[in-house]
Amino acid sequence: MKIVILDGYTENPGDLSWSELEKLGELTVYDRTSYEEDPLIAERIGDADIVIMNKTPISRETLDKCPNVKLIAVLATGYNMIDIAYAKEKGIPVVNVPVYGTASVSQFSIALLLEVCHHAGHHNESVHAGNWASNPDWCYWDYPLIELEGKTYGLLGCGNIGVHTAAIARALGMRVITYDIRQTEAAKALGVEYVDLDTLFAQSDVLGLQMPLLPFNTGIINKENIAKMKDGVIIINNSRGQMVVEQDLADALNSGKVAAAGLDVVSTEPIRSDNPLLQAKNCIITPHISWAPKESRQRIMDCTVRNVQAFLAGDPVNVVNP
Repeated sequence: MKIVILDGYTENPGDLSWSELEKLGELTVYDRTSYEEDPLIAERIGDADIVIMNKTPISRETLDKCPNVKLIAVLATGYNMIDIAYAKEKGIPVVNVPVYGTASVSQFSIALLLEVCHHAGHHNESVHAGNWASNPDWCYWDYPLIELEGKTYGLLGCGNIGVHTAAIARALGMRVITYDIRQTEAAKALGVEYVDLDTLFAQSDVLGLQMPLLPFNTGIINKENIAKMKDGVIIINNSRGQMVVEQDLADALNSGKVAAAGLDVVSTEPIRSDNPLLQAKNCIITPHISWAPKESRQRIMDCTVRNVQAFLAGDPVNVVNP
């Protein structure tokens, strides 16, 4: 059984082990292949039986060139880079890792919010630059400092990650509201209030995006919906960059309608140098690392091993194209 990993570096830059997958077949690991359609993808898959990837696209053309493929395993939850319908047509199950980063991603969303509120990184750099030592006052701050207690955290989406984010926000003394078609007892037990979409926009002091990318929410943070929000709203997005119309958000940041944004994702990754958010006021951007603590990546590794084992046992699990 031949197994190929096309882009293993972000999952395992050297602090994890591929050994459990090596036990299941002849394993070849490439750190990086391509994030765009490229003949190299099919070349590297070759006659492999199992393809494991994260963001490398697997297209109809690639599958036609690699007739031996029997399983595609994603080192992530999202699978939009795979032609899953064609894979199903060819009898190839696509499996993913449905839950792995709940704690990490929710923690990071609050980290982005706290950075917006206190700019701890900036003030640390300022102190090390000598600005405190030379200051005539015993303290100073270069940005308005924001207290969260009593403010409203609005969640666009309240699944597993949203519930964990809500729990932290509640611990900070915030009221939490959410828009989500599916209501859960876990959210209700925390005191989360379910509201309609316009109410979410109108009442949120902080708006956090915690949904997978869906047709209805693609581009949902646009100038029309931003106009419905409070002046000075804070927007946090470590979900999917395509939920934001980036020029509209940049315009709102530059005008002050949106006070600040904390973003771990953008529409095209790696970020393009001409992304308008790079020049926007009060916009913190990190390189899609919410998911990346070692503990979280270990869960991805463990689940991927189980996915391959289940397939080899004839009972595949976590199949996204049944």
